[in-house]
Amino acid sequence: MNSIPRPDDQSLGEVHGTIDTTQSKKGWRKIFSFLGPAYLVSVGYMDPGNWATDLAGGSKYGYSLIWVLLMSNLMALLLQGLSARLGIVRGRDLAQANREAYPKAINFVLYLLAEIAIAACDLAEVLGMAIGIQLLTGLPLVWGVSFTVLDTFLLLYLQKLGMRKMEAFIIALVAIIALAFLIQVGLAKPNITEVVKGFVPSFPDSQALYIAIGIIGATVMPHNLYLHSALVQSRKIDTSDAGIRQALRFNRIDTTIALNIAFLVNAAILILAAAVFFKSGNSNVAEIKEAHRLLPGFLGNTAPILFAVALIAAGQSSTVTGTLAGQIIMEGYLSLRINPLLRRLITRLIAIAPALIVILIYGENRVDALLVMSQVVLSMQLGFAIIPLIHFVSDKQTMGKFVINPLTKIAAWVIAAVLIYLNIKMLVNEALPVFETGSTTAKLGIILAGLFFACLLFYIIVFPLISKKKSAKSIDMHSGAVPLTEILLPTYKKIAVALDFSKNDGTILAAALGQGSQISKYLLLHIVESASAKLLGKESDDYETRRDRERMDTYITQLTEKGYSVTSEIGFRNRIKEIVRIVKENQADMLVIGAHGHTGIKDILYGATVNAVRHELKIPVLVVTL
Repeated sequence: MNSIPRPDDQSLGEVHGTIDTTQSKKGWRKIFSFLGPAYLVSVGYMDPGNWATDLAGGSKYGYSLIWVLLMSNLMALLLQGLSARLGIVRGRDLAQANREAYPKAINFVLYLLAEIAIAACDLAEVLGMAIGIQLLTGLPLVWGVSFTVLDTFLLLYLQKLGMRKMEAFIIALVAIIALAFLIQVGLAKPNITEVVKGFVPSFPDSQALYIAIGIIGATVMPHNLYLHSALVQSRKIDTSDAGIRQALRFNRIDTTIALNIAFLVNAAILILAAAVFFKSGNSNVAEIKEAHRLLPGFLGNTAPILFAVALIAAGQSSTVTGTLAGQIIMEGYLSLRINPLLRRLITRLIAIAPALIVILIYGENRVDALLVMSQVVLSMQLGFAIIPLIHFVSDKQTMGKFVINPLTKIAAWVIAAVLIYLNIKMLVNEALPVFETGSTTAKLGIILAGLFFACLLFYIIVFPLISKKKSAKSIDMHSGAVPLTEILLPTYKKIAVALDFSKNDGTILAAALGQGSQISKYLLLHIVESASAKLLGKESDDYETRRDRERMDTYITQLTEKGYSVTSEIGFRNRIKEIVRIVKENQADMLVIGAHGHTGIKDILYGATVNAVRHELKIPVLVVTL
């Protein structure tokens, strides 16, 4: 098996190993320390993208397609179990494992596909939340879509609280969804005998097969496989064989409970549609808003409120987990860590943009078509997540004695083949209208895209079987240790010191003097930002400018008396540009600057000077925390 990853190469590093399961706990307390990750994964199986297929199946065929939900749930149980096994045994998430197994070019393509899948999933969640807000409040859909930007800050707050608090938040939302549909199913009073018969496999007609494909295709989400393999690593486990077996066993319990709750929610939506719409002859209810509109006539005014609340909870919970999956994919494939707020805003804006464009140009009636499109995009990515996962957990060299057994391997490949076939069939059905009425360019584009994805799929199936470099990393996050021979200590000839003329100047100057030597010269600089200075620049002669010059002269006099070689320069207007300009023009080979530790809103108000300056300079920058 692979060695435990370094702290700087850990999946979701901010929560990695933060929940200690190695303490002396017994019974249920021991199990509870492992429970949690699968609940974050389960929300992807009941997100707004699944609702349309459940509603369509229940309203058109009654209870007869419940068995399809059960079958897709069994598939999900196996695949999510494999994902958790990869994270527990190897200490790698799926993206990191891909990075180590496939060449750079292939990894980059897989990364792009995964990012597109995240954006498509986020689009479904944005639309689901927006529809829920509209149904509950009556606000236009475009406003609901815009409001979803705010959950960016909710996720950041949850991350600060820690993994356990985030899991509790998601579990609370799952409970709201489940309770809302439990009440609605109770109001609908379904025929229990007919519900039980729905578990017997059958297809009433050829159209039922298409809806069944839609249900299965919308159930297993590719980002959940990345997510689960990372979330299980939030638990610090005993890395002995016995400890790993225990972690696998308890995570199996966690996955079974969480995904069965997701199954019951999806089954409740289908049963509700069957009991309310199918029985009353409304057999074409496939849109969320249409279902909400018809519910009051059958179940009273409470049901639509519960329906809308459940929809908002499903969208909100899914968007939190989708963001975490996006972080895992970016860090795993590219070894790139960016600000979580920026990452979340980028993902959310990519999802919001098409939704707003469609609503503003075509109106709210095309929103359900956009939901379908998001599910089609997701289906394109599924095979590229499942196949590498099966390869990795089947590899005895890296999994050791925890490699999956032959029966599980056969079942996994059968499930992969079924899911890929069903998703290809769904894509073909979506593409057929283009071949009937579309332009030659559109047809050629579809053919070329199909060939590209087919070749890529074939490559990721075959490459691990023939590659002799399984242990070689395709993208090194950090190179191996190098021998330290002769270490040359730098000598700084000119040290620039940025002062803010406050009580902190002494601390900054002390740090600067500590970096110098007998030959070092010091350049003191300060930026005047008064209104007059911003307007007139060097021509400014206001009170603040004169006082700043006097204070600078005082510093120079005092330091010169102590034997230091000191010069100074005053800058005006833009603090960042002026610091960079002065440092470069004076050819300083080091900059010492103070940092007040502002974060969040204060960082926006006061400006992130240090980071901006550091990125513009090619010399060492010593940041003094004040």
